Amino acid sequence: MQAVQSGYRGLSLLMDLNWDRILYISTIGLALGAGGWIGTIAG
Repeated sequence: MQAVQSGYRGLSLLMDLNWDRILYISTIGLALGAGGWIGTIAG
């Protein structure tokens, strides 16, 4: 149980440090997906 709590605490710290990078990458992915979807409609 202690290992699970330690891993969760480490993951939480990682998310706190990198949330802006995750948001940045997901925004780019969403924009590329939306562009591809619009391209299939317009094409």
